[in-house]
Amino acid sequence: MKASVLRRGLNVWPPFLFSGIHVTQISADYRHAHVELRMRPWNRNYVGTHFGGSLFSMTDPFWMLLAMNALGREYWVWDKAGEIEFVKPGRGTVHADFRLRDEVLDELRAATADGDKALRWFDTDITDATGEVVARVRKQLYVRRKPAHREDANGFSPTA
Repeated sequence: MKASVLRRGLNVWPPFLFSGIHVTQISADYRHAHVELRMRPWNRNYVGTHFGGSLFSMTDPFWMLLAMNALGREYWVWDKAGEIEFVKPGRGTVHADFRLRDEVLDELRAATADGDKALRWFDTDITDATGEVVARVRKQLYVRRKPAHREDANGFSPTA
């Protein structure tokens, strides 16, 4: 799927649309995404700051989506775990930026070439308009090469 189609689809997906989450960019090569969460009356908590669940939701699928699309159909990619640390109250529009480096993709390919799974943590800061960190999110991905695409001990892949 083209990144622009995915971006538009995510922006009308009800959990994002009704939470004030807006995907502003997904690069065509799936190496970068930028997401913002706009303050709305329905995503404020009791004290008038961003609801923590909305902060986590704005980051939830992006490492998986970027890795899945960048690695291709030869791999299974799933979210395995996640955690969030709230640093300061979030007000106004907050932002999250995701950058998937080629070195990380190479690392995942090498770790899974023979069929082993790879578990890797990815870190994302959620920042406010001044660039201050509001929350830190960590997501762990499970990555495994699908059986038909695995290499044997001699580096042979049945589909090569």
